[in-house]
Amino acid sequence: MIMAARRRAATGEPGRSSRSPERGALSGPLNRDGPRGPEGTTYPVGARETPAVSDRRTRILTATYACVARFGLAKTTLEDAAREAGLSRATIYRYFPGGRDELIRATITWETARFFLRLYDVVAEAEDIETMMVEGIRFAHKAVVEHEVLQTIVATEPELLLPQLTIEADRMAGLVAAFLAPHLERLLGEHPPVEPDFAAEFLARMVISFIASPGRWDLSDAEHVRELVRTELLAGFMIA
Repeated sequence: MIMAARRRAATGEPGRSSRSPERGALSGPLNRDGPRGPEGTTYPVGARETPAVSDRRTRILTATYACVARFGLAKTTLEDAAREAGLSRATIYRYFPGGRDELIRATITWETARFFLRLYDVVAEAEDIETMMVEGIRFAHKAVVEHEVLQTIVATEPELLLPQLTIEADRMAGLVAAFLAPHLERLLGEHPPVEPDFAAEFLARMVISFIASPGRWDLSDAEHVRELVRTELLAGFMIA
């Protein structure tokens, strides 16, 4: 199940900019050389796309995101994205032959990838699992709450965004699990009390659930989050 999730995670990764290459894949440790394929196979930058192609793709995604921020999901058209990017409609279709729907999905995936890259920076140096989870959850909560475009769409166009998020829920769990697994392998040591892949999937689904609906937990408060991690997350497989 975990490997299938990792394969799904790898298929949605956006292209990279040649001017500002992003650091690696979402499945496992971020790879500075390029994205990962199925089973963790590494593709060097340019193995699947030339720098010019990936740079233009990123340019289109950046432009589409700006249009969504300005006009909303419903009113953003392929023509808007082309105009914002300074490209023709034909060029947009060359990169996104599925048209507007494919472009919007790719933009959501791209923004998700940017979130994981920032999350990596937050937890990369964690010395133990509890610290990694506390810092990761606090960052994720803050990122969601302070994401102006996301909050605007949730408030004004929930009927358009929420179905997409529902569809993406399993894929998101796979992304989070794939992100967590190598960190858990590192932090659990040579003789882990639980399989890292199992722990990663469990934690991924629990974290997503609490981010979406915190209940009584104040995720902006470090001590609240630490108690949540100890009593609700790590206690689930007794590695606290």
